[in-house]
Amino acid sequence: MTPSGLLEDTYVAALQYDLVDVSPEATLVGVVRRPTGWFRTTIDENFPALGPPEDLLNGFKQRHEDFKMQGLCDEGAHNAAWDGIGFEDRYQTHLTEAPNAQDAVAELTDRLRNEEHLVLVCFENTSQKRCHRTLLREHITGRL
Repeated sequence: MTPSGLLEDTYVAALQYDLVDVSPEATLVGVVRRPTGWFRTTIDENFPALGPPEDLLNGFKQRHEDFKMQGLCDEGAHNAAWDGIGFEDRYQTHLTEAPNAQDAVAELTDRLRNEEHLVLVCFENTSQKRCHRTLLREHITGRL
């Protein structure tokens, strides 16, 4: 299998409720800045540096709430906030400019090259909402 074929992503509830089939050999890698206790018990390890930076996360949450107050459904408010604050570009900048994020990406890339199967995990169900972990997966895959 190619290194990029060893990288997957999912959300924590899918793991908790057996909604996804994950190889028992896979390492579950959290990519959240503020993991909860129940999140930590589901994953094998967490890289807070790969979560969105605090200013981006806080700005996103505020815009999300603003859009919900305007009457948008949760998914619509989520995606409108994502676009409204330029989430994708700002997160990509974080990955390429923050030293701790660069180090974490380099470590995960090396592990994939050494044929470790990794599954990136965060909170969002991406069937309706955009999520940073899919951007991260694409970013890492581009480095392989």
